[in-house]
Amino acid sequence: MTVEPLLPVGMTLGEGPVWTGDALWFVDIKAHQVYRYIPGSGVLDHWTAPDQIGWVLPSVRGDMIAGVRTGLHRFDPRSGVFTPFLDPEPHLPGNRLNDATTDAAGRIWFGSMDDREETPCGHLYRLSGEQCVSAGLAPVAITNGPALSGDGRVLYHTDTLGKLIWKVAVDETGHPGEAEPFIRIEEGAGWPDGSVVDVEDCLWVALFGGWGVRRYDPQGQLMQTIAFPVANVTKIAFGGENLRTAYATTAHKGLDAAARAQQPLAGHVFTFDPQVAGRPVIASNC
Repeated sequence: MTVEPLLPVGMTLGEGPVWTGDALWFVDIKAHQVYRYIPGSGVLDHWTAPDQIGWVLPSVRGDMIAGVRTGLHRFDPRSGVFTPFLDPEPHLPGNRLNDATTDAAGRIWFGSMDDREETPCGHLYRLSGEQCVSAGLAPVAITNGPALSGDGRVLYHTDTLGKLIWKVAVDETGHPGEAEPFIRIEEGAGWPDGSVVDVEDCLWVALFGGWGVRRYDPQGQLMQTIAFPVANVTKIAFGGENLRTAYATTAHKGLDAAARAQQPLAGHVFTFDPQVAGRPVIASNC
């Protein structure tokens, strides 16, 4: 698979790519930026969030739900206005929201993390409507990559610093069971970042500091590794016609001057042909 640079945005910490209809949305967490790219026209729009922003997801109301450091916001792209509506962690001011996904019922699964990337105080939450509850999983320093199987009965939850992806059974009401170790990233291969599931229920895992993306089968066996020309790959999304184009966000965060010189494309958005289709993103029921 040939990975090609697509958007020369040079993000400090690009994250959260998601495809909605005809557009790719993504964020630069540290620069407080939300981007929308429309391949059909080549237009790249951007908006400034009120703080660090980990993700945006579509809502059935027609706006977006945004995970900002200070909590959940409604984001209206037409006006550019962010309206806070729920803070799941007012008692943890050193945390920020990090990664998220929706399930088939429109519930949002999202995680928090220690902004200093040290203390295990990040939690996974489930939002349905405007009711937010803890998923009840053990806290970690950096939650990442919540992703769900096609039937919604398996949740993948990532402990980035622990280099471990957990597999959690989910019942029909969205209640998670016990977490089981699923994939452990070996030393020297980077840290597991964002993840997404394709139509074959295989899990694609971006590797921060690992120079690529991996595809694992539903049993956790490594199937493919896609090499990138930059070290910090953060997450991929499936989009384009029939959801058969992969888009990947990257970051230059943590790279010194020498590494930046060796990786001039760090922080750009990349694309490649994954040779498999992805699943459509379900609008949240919020």
